[in-house]
Amino acid sequence: MSSSAPGPATADGEELLPAPSSLDQVKGWFFAVDQLLFDWFLTRQNSMAEPGDVLEMGAYMGKSAIFTGSYLRPGERYTVCDLFDAPAEDFANHAEMTKSYSTLTRRAFEANYLSFHDELPVVLQGLSSMVPDHVRSDSCRFVHVDASHLYEHVHGDIGTARSVLKPYGVVVLDDFRAEHCPGVAAAAWQAVTSGGLHILCITGTKLYGTWGDPSPVREELKAWLESRDDLWHGVESVAGETLIRISGKKAKYPAQPPSRHPAPVAAPKPEPAPAPVPAAKKAAASSRPPLRRFAANVLPPFITKAALSATKRRD
Repeated sequence: MSSSAPGPATADGEELLPAPSSLDQVKGWFFAVDQLLFDWFLTRQNSMAEPGDVLEMGAYMGKSAIFTGSYLRPGERYTVCDLFDAPAEDFANHAEMTKSYSTLTRRAFEANYLSFHDELPVVLQGLSSMVPDHVRSDSCRFVHVDASHLYEHVHGDIGTARSVLKPYGVVVLDDFRAEHCPGVAAAAWQAVTSGGLHILCITGTKLYGTWGDPSPVREELKAWLESRDDLWHGVESVAGETLIRISGKKAKYPAQPPSRHPAPVAAPKPEPAPAPVPAAKKAAASSRPPLRRFAANVLPPFITKAALSATKRRD
C-alpha cells in the first residue's frame, strides 16, 4: 500500500471530503473475484436466514466495508475497527502504520461510506485488540480480517474472529499469501493446522474459512462456480484440509452499491452536419442527361459503359 498527497482543500484550508460517484473511485484493493465471493457468501446467509452481525477489522478507505454494508438486514450491527489516524500503541505497529497508512483518516472513511449508505457502521478507532470489548461472543455471521500484517496482531485477530463468530459464520483473511505479509501467512496456516479452521476457498489474496461444518458450504460453492464461465476453480487437499482454489483473472464484477453522488450524465453530442457539396460538382451532376445520371448513380460500371455507348450511337 502506498501513501498519497493530501487532497484538495476548501477556502479555509480544510481538506475536502471525498464524494465518490462509484465504488471504483474509492481507493483500495478489492478485486472482482473477491467481490463475487463476498456477494455469494453474504447472499447465501441472507437467503438461509442465518442471523448475525458483521465485523471488519481493518478498513483503509472503506471499499470492502461499503460493499459489505449493502447486505445488512434490519436489526443487524456492523462494526468496523481501524487505527485511522490514531497513534499506535507499540513501535512495530506504529512503523507499519506510518509507512503504509500515513494519509488514512477517519473522516475520509466516513465520507466514503456515507456516499453509499444512510448511516455509518459502529466505528472503533484503535487497535483491533479492542474489538472483544465491543463485539459480543457468538454474535457475528461474517468477519473480514484486514488489519495489521504482523504475526502477533493477525494471530490475535483470528482468535477474535473465532470467538465472535457463530458456528456457521465465515471468516475472510486478507493478504494471506502476499509476499510482503509473511506474518499473515504464518497466522492463517497455523489457524488451519492447529486452530480448527476449515478452509472453504482461496483466491489470489484472500482465504475464506469457517469453524463450523464446511461440507455443505463447499458443495454449494462448487456448484455455483461450475455455473460460471468467468471463474476457474480446482479442488485440492492441503495439510489434510480440502479447499477450493479460485482464479478470477476473467471475473466479472457483481452489481455495485449505488452512490448517492452519481456522476452527471453527459449531454449527447449533436450529429455533425453533412459536408456541403461543391457547386462545380452539383452543376456537373445536373448537366448530365437523365439516363447518364441514372447510370452513373445506380448501375454497375460495365452496364453504365454499355448504356452510355448505346446512347451516343443513337445521338
